[in-house]
Amino acid sequence: MSIIESYPPAFRRVINDGALSATAEIEPVLVQDKDIDIPVIDFECLDKEILTEACRDWGIFRLKNHGVPLALTSKLQEISESLLSLPFENKQKLFAAVNSPLSYFWGTPALNRLGDALKRGAQASNVSMVEGFNVPLSKLTVSTSCDDDARHSELESFRVLIKEYGRHISRTAVSLFEAIAQTLNLELSSDQRSEYLSELTGLIRVYRYPPSDKTAGEALGMEVHTDSSVISILKEDETGGLEIMKGDEWFRVKPVADTLIVNLGDMMQAISDNEYKSVEHRVKKKDRTTKRHSVCYFVFPQRDCLIKSSNYKPFTYSEFEAQVQADVQSLGTKIGLPRFSPESPLFL
Repeated sequence: MSIIESYPPAFRRVINDGALSATAEIEPVLVQDKDIDIPVIDFECLDKEILTEACRDWGIFRLKNHGVPLALTSKLQEISESLLSLPFENKQKLFAAVNSPLSYFWGTPALNRLGDALKRGAQASNVSMVEGFNVPLSKLTVSTSCDDDARHSELESFRVLIKEYGRHISRTAVSLFEAIAQTLNLELSSDQRSEYLSELTGLIRVYRYPPSDKTAGEALGMEVHTDSSVISILKEDETGGLEIMKGDEWFRVKPVADTLIVNLGDMMQAISDNEYKSVEHRVKKKDRTTKRHSVCYFVFPQRDCLIKSSNYKPFTYSEFEAQVQADVQSLGTKIGLPRFSPESPLFL
């Protein structure tokens, strides 16, 4: 099987010769060659001053000595790449057939809680050059099952590995949130902490971004956005491609082996009353001849958790999520926190 057959049809002409298909218009973006060094946090001896500066001025930082076993992340990458390399039609059939909460998506990172792609409004013209798996960790309690024994074995190995990875990364997220809360002088009980950051909401998305011909126009692997999460934790391969907005410019975040990238989401910005920021970011590979693989963990407040801030109308996370989905479906894009500013009407 040719590797190109593993990608969605809308990706294939871009990969082959850079021509844009009628069903996959890709918005050109300017080439940006500036690299930037984001703050580094040592998880073994966490410096609260550096953490405060990173959250306030950047909304993103690199985490070293994070404690997630390198052997585990290597095995997870190997098996997820193997599954993603299956023919496109086979992946669709496989994940539709398995008795599992795992789901396969492509062309957009905008998904609902079940992992299904949101139907985007007429104003949305871009197809994101990304595909992947959505994994709600709290539902990985039973083994996967399907008719294909070989694929069942591979899926079950994937489930076991990503569940183990989830245990490590969720502990990291809780410890980071508690440290960040201390920098904000938030005195939270264990119940309050689990309302603001609920491990039951944790999910992992495994992403693959395809290569494209050198003559192809620049194409976004993932469009400009902020995360809706409290905290997101990214493990990426050596290809790179993550870019962040700093000031009014885009900068490329260089990959560094055996580190994690932590970025704050919209909920952390609201919880901090805008003292900390949810960073704008996108994915645009500099090297278009190689694929990119990454794994990202997202964690959210409890759905009925009430977020109060002097900068926004009070809202629960479920209300925020519903508004984001309504905007994506009607306007083709996420609006996010500005929808909840005192002057903004809601359009649910």
